[in-house]
This record gives sequence, structure tokens and C-alpha cells, in this order.
Amino acid sequence: MSTQVTEHNHDAAICPADPAISSLRAAVKRIDTRVVRGRITRAVGTLVHAVLPDTRIGELCLLQDPRTGLSLEAEVIGLLDDGVLLTPIGDLVGLSSRAEVVATGRMREVPVGNDLLGRVIDSRCRPLDGKGQIKTAETRPLHGRAPNPMTRRMIERPLPLGVRALDGLLTCGEGQRIGIYGEPGCGKSTLLSQIVKGAAADVVIVALIGERGREVREFIERHLGEEGLRRAVVVVETSDRSAVERAQCAPMATALAEYFREQGLRVALMLDSLTRFCRAMREIGLAAGEPPTRRGFPPSVFGMLPGLLERAGMSERGSITAFYTVLVEGDGTGDPIAEETRGILDGHVVLSRAIAARSHFPAIDVLQSRSRVMDAVVSGTHRNSASFFRELLSRYAEAEFLINVGEYKEGGDPLTDRAVASIDELREFLRQSEDEASGFEETVAWMSRLTA
Repeated sequence: MSTQVTEHNHDAAICPADPAISSLRAAVKRIDTRVVRGRITRAVGTLVHAVLPDTRIGELCLLQDPRTGLSLEAEVIGLLDDGVLLTPIGDLVGLSSRAEVVATGRMREVPVGNDLLGRVIDSRCRPLDGKGQIKTAETRPLHGRAPNPMTRRMIERPLPLGVRALDGLLTCGEGQRIGIYGEPGCGKSTLLSQIVKGAAADVVIVALIGERGREVREFIERHLGEEGLRRAVVVVETSDRSAVERAQCAPMATALAEYFREQGLRVALMLDSLTRFCRAMREIGLAAGEPPTRRGFPPSVFGMLPGLLERAGMSERGSITAFYTVLVEGDGTGDPIAEETRGILDGHVVLSRAIAARSHFPAIDVLQSRSRVMDAVVSGTHRNSASFFRELLSRYAEAEFLINVGEYKEGGDPLTDRAVASIDELREFLRQSEDEASGFEETVAWMSRLTA
């Protein structure tokens, strides 16, 4: 008996009780190493119903079909009394009733790293450009959280974009979030490409959601170019992809932007288009049985938008200046996505079909557009010049009908007379070809001369 006690004391002397080790051992014992498996009970449209115990919302599962060899990822989006709702990430062709569902215990994560720069990928980080596999050592959550509002740095300096109408009259601040609103054919994608090439950012993240297949290569090669692609990551999900893949493109691009922001860089995030992202979310929500509300959009879409858009902006280390295109009909009145985003974002740029019809590009309606942070990031001289420029445009707009019918008489109002006399110069300032770059100081100086 004495020998056993001696040996026990000897072991205790060699391995003293350590609270950290004890805590680690307890945590290891709590780990569930069982593989949770279930079965499919129904697969309709974009949804799969399955019996699968002990799963969480957002958890990744595998759909494995022994008959066809199909292996497909799916995400848990709902919990039912008799099972779970899953959205497959990909095409369901080849899935049979014999397929089993395997819970992975993991949530969706995004591979991140500098090797992504210059690459074109899909929402699962698979290369689309034929340049080989991408090697990344880190990951980030797909659905991250917005920075603490009390730790965000304030927006205090402008971010030059190289577009005179924006830099001069709708100055963008570093860390601002802007919506670009317009009907199809008004030049949203072209304006976005000008911003991509001209923005004074270290890294550019571009998300092309629901675009036509032919437009993707056209945007990358004609608009972005080799030089622009070198500092960019392009995330693509075309219109033929599943609703889940299109819906994951926006948070994927945002997660990439967050990674580079945390490296202390100035990031420009371009999302084209937010409307198609919301439509993909609508498909998923309606298929899951959510009730339709405004324009058929389920409540989850409006609950999700603030969480996505608030992830951009300033942080303690870097910044994400974000641009979101929104498709509207007419002036956008009654469009739920346009109305919702205007209340969340820090500014809106409205593109006009009437201005585009005059072959005036970018077709920005300056009088209908606003930058909420402009006054905080420009000098007093710049602010006054922009205000007077707007006043001249407004006076001309009021007199335009009389001018067109030949009833305008000079001398009634000196400011209106000046607006009429200088309208060609004002429009020349606002008109800018796609390949033309304009420096920020050059833009401010030109605008000052016009309003002197």
C-alpha cells in the first residue's frame, strides 16, 4: 500500500495540477466526435428537406449520393418540427432519394490571402480565370459582424475617384457607402468601371452578381483591364447559377474586403448589383415558405440588408469604401430595395435615362444625387464652388422648358441668365469619357474657375 502512495505522489510531483491543462482536458471531453447523418425526405426547387438531428442554422452539410457519386454542400437555413431546411450550393441534378445528409459541424468560411489579388473566382473561391489553384492559409466567416460603432474611425478625408462629377459635386469620403441607382442601360456598370480604374484605393473587390455571361469577360478585359485587375479580386456568379450561389456572392466579396481592411489598407468594394442579390434572397425565402411582402420580397431580405451593408465602412485599422448598384424603374419611387438602401447608405448617385439619351455620360443627375459626408471631407472653397455649381444647374432646369419653346427672355434674373450662358461649359465639366482620368485637384480647380 505504501508503495502505491509513493508512486502517486511521485506522479503528482512530476505533473502538478495546472488549471489551463485541466480546462483543456474538460473541453476535449466535451467534443462530440460522432458523425451526424440524416436522410433526405424531400427535394423541390432550390430546397432540400431532411431529417437531421443536432444541427444549427448556418451549418454546412454534405449531400452524398452513393448511387450517382454526387457530393454537394448545403447550408441549413431553417429548422422544422420534423427536420431541417437546406439550400444546396450548386445544381441538384443527379441527386436521388438514396442520398444521405452529413452534418460537418462547420459554418461557411471564406479563404483569404494576398494570392487572391489579380484573380477571378466564384463564391466558393474556385478560380474561373484558368490561372491555376489559389493557395490561401487563412479563412474568415462568410457572415461577419459589422465593426463596433464606437471603435470605427470617423470619415475625415476624401477618396478621389477620378470622375469629375463625383469628385467635384458628390465628393466621396474614405469609408463611405454609396448607392448607384438607375434603370437598365443608363451606364451603371460603365460608371462602376470608371470608379474601379480611378479610385485611390490599395485594393479593389468587385462582385458581379447575376450578370449575363458575356458581360463578365467584357467587364474584366475592356473596362477593368490588366492594370486594374492587378490590384483587384473579382467574384462572379452569373445569372444561370443557383439562387444560393448568387446570394453568397455579396457576403463573400464583403468578407474579402474585410480581410484587406484589417491589413490596414484602403479597400474599394464594388457590388453589381444589389438588386440581383436581393432577388436571389427572395427566391430562397419564398421557397422556404416565407410570406411575400413588398414587391414579393419576404421579410428576411429587409432584415438581412442592414447587416450586409453595415459591414463596410471604417474600422480601427483600415477602410472599406463601398459602391452598390441598384436597378430601378423610372425614378425608383415605390421600389422597396431602392427605398430601403437609401435609408441605410451614406449617399446616392442617381443615373438619368433622359441624360443618357443625350449621349451624356456618365449620366449622373447631380440635382437628384447626394453625398452625406461631403461637407466633412472637403474645404470651404470646394464646398462653396459645388454649391454654386448646383445652383446654376437648378436655375437652368427651371428655365429649360421656356428655352426649348423659345419663350425665355434674358434679363429677368441675372443668376438664371448666367446659368443659361454657361450651361455648355457646365455640361462639358460633367461629361467624361470612360478612358479619361481626372485628378482630384484638377477637378476642384476647374470647378472653381466655372463658378468664379
